[in-house]
Amino acid sequence: MSDTVEKTRQYRHPEKRNRPDNPIQRKPKWIRVKAPVSRAYQETRDLMRESQLTTVCEEAGCPNIGECWAKKHATFMIMGGICTRACAFCNVATGRPDALDPFEPYRVAEAVEKLGLEHVVVTSVDRDDLPDGGAKHFADVIIAIRERTPGTTIEILTPDFKQKKGAIEVVVEAKPDVFNHNLETAPRLYPTIRPGARYFTSLSLLQHVKELDPSIFTKTGLMVGLGEEKGEVGQVMDDARAADVDFLTIGQYLQPTTKHAAVDRFVTPEEFDGYARSARAKGFLMVSSSPLTRSSYHAGDDFRKLRTAREEQVRRGGGGLSDDAVGRDSTSTTE
Repeated sequence: MSDTVEKTRQYRHPEKRNRPDNPIQRKPKWIRVKAPVSRAYQETRDLMRESQLTTVCEEAGCPNIGECWAKKHATFMIMGGICTRACAFCNVATGRPDALDPFEPYRVAEAVEKLGLEHVVVTSVDRDDLPDGGAKHFADVIIAIRERTPGTTIEILTPDFKQKKGAIEVVVEAKPDVFNHNLETAPRLYPTIRPGARYFTSLSLLQHVKELDPSIFTKTGLMVGLGEEKGEVGQVMDDARAADVDFLTIGQYLQPTTKHAAVDRFVTPEEFDGYARSARAKGFLMVSSSPLTRSSYHAGDDFRKLRTAREEQVRRGGGGLSDDAVGRDSTSTTE
């Protein structure tokens, strides 16, 4: 066993240290990606270091980091790199987080400007230790980006803010363009895969965002290959549509270490295509379904498609949105 692997087990995931090992399966050819080596990738990495910022791209071990950072697209992870929860699928470190950095919103906004981002994705660790779960910090980041680069559209991927009264309202009031919260997996698997969360809490968050501000796009994501059945995936789709979710992403779960949940199977590209057809038939405005799909993968391009789909929906007389609401979306980005 290498020193690096042992350090990962002992320090990054102390809660997983005593779990039995789950051997990591060899990935099929449709999932393998090239190692990041481009100059633009290195420049993006250097900027994150200089700005003292954390990205979920690195912390979660995203397989698309080489492609995205080569295009200078990065997903900022705010409120530190230590999560208060210990999901069986996640590679983000678990433990006692540090105090919030009040200057982080301004550093994120500055990095967005330096990267020239037309669309930015901001996520965070779970901060169950904070009275509002970090809601005000999310709002502060959104406000700072708006002030620094008003043409940038903003997508957030938040925790569930479980039992944090008024937290969702604080974030919605800051008016992100996209409010993403991932359901992650079928409710049957929550006790083992996502034990710190509750399926219907996540579902109700997505519904409540729409009730508070119908002009905000809502988005959720699923991992497959964890042991879910196709019928369960279909039921999650139905639940998400009942909550008026606009955008669904579906991607393959990849096991970060031997101490994480095992991959049950690798879902084929053909099956992902089938999920996409089913989701579109159920009425999602936008669907991204492929082995390498992740919540923020191609987020900027997808946002433009999502906005166009809403405009078309309103022209057809559906969706329950006024032309003014669509106009706000249409003018909030730089083409």
